[in-house]
Amino acid sequence: MAIPILCVVGRSNSGKTTLIERLIPELVQAGYRVATVKHAGHGFDLDTEGKDSWRHKRAGASTVIVLARGSLAMFSDVSEQIKVEEIRDRYLDHEIDLIIAEGWKSDDYPKIVVVRDQLGEVPVSPQGLLAVVSNEPVDVPVPRLHPDDVQALSALIIRHFPKLPVA
Repeated sequence: MAIPILCVVGRSNSGKTTLIERLIPELVQAGYRVATVKHAGHGFDLDTEGKDSWRHKRAGASTVIVLARGSLAMFSDVSEQIKVEEIRDRYLDHEIDLIIAEGWKSDDYPKIVVVRDQLGEVPVSPQGLLAVVSNEPVDVPVPRLHPDDVQALSALIIRHFPKLPVA
């Protein structure tokens, strides 16, 4: 069975990363193995200039993998925007119970929308909408939770994505 994907979406600086950071320990405490994938719409540079991996990439390697005891990092060229399920299917450990993806607001994954000021800050389809996280009252047909009510949001996620028994 494919690892389920939950997207957390909202405008820049709405609190998405902080919310995810607070959700992860709640889900881990409930026995979930969580992977996260972040969409960086404006690009990013993780590698450090002068390090061996940076030098390999700069020399023309299309993929560089750095392996250390207990850790693996990969820097790879991609031709187009990759969907979360491609990342899941190609790269993620199948013992993961849930992928939390920050971004992908236009894709058809279940979503939690983080709202800072008003609903509609980021256009999101109501299809697959699980909850809205906002400290302001908003009229929505799904649960509206306060950003500090991480336990209730975690419980909602656990109900929607029950952990499968280990075979």
